[in-house]
Amino acid sequence: MSFLCAVVVSLAGTDEAQAARVGELLVRQGNGGVPCFTISEAEEMRNGAPNFQSITVSDSTGPGRVGMWSMTMPKQRTFPLMFHVCVPYAGRLPVLPQMPAAPLEPGRVYEVAIEARGPFAPSAPHSYRAHFCLSKGAGGVRTVVADSRQRYACGP
Repeated sequence: MSFLCAVVVSLAGTDEAQAARVGELLVRQGNGGVPCFTISEAEEMRNGAPNFQSITVSDSTGPGRVGMWSMTMPKQRTFPLMFHVCVPYAGRLPVLPQMPAAPLEPGRVYEVAIEARGPFAPSAPHSYRAHFCLSKGAGGVRTVVADSRQRYACGP
């Protein structure tokens, strides 16, 4: 009996560990220096394109997180978020519920999270996260700096 309980606990732990994995999210520079967000090519190759549920961008520079922008798909709609599809910051789709976008500032650290909608493959993540910041380039143009090493400091 104790052996059976150990097997059940072991299997339950495996499911939780797989569901808890956070996928790799990429931050790219879009039109006009605006960041855009997508899953990594490796994630798509491993588990296929997840169904998009929501996106949230938060300022994580200080204590706590301050919401900067979010967008959520209605229950009856979704789209596959493929590597070549990039969701721009403050993307305006009038049919989708969203929070108005606050301006992003150079030198601040932002966290972006994309939540996926099931059904999920056993090893597929339910969410994808990354940190990024903006910096001023030549002529005052802002460029996206992906924070792939999970550093929490960006220069202006």
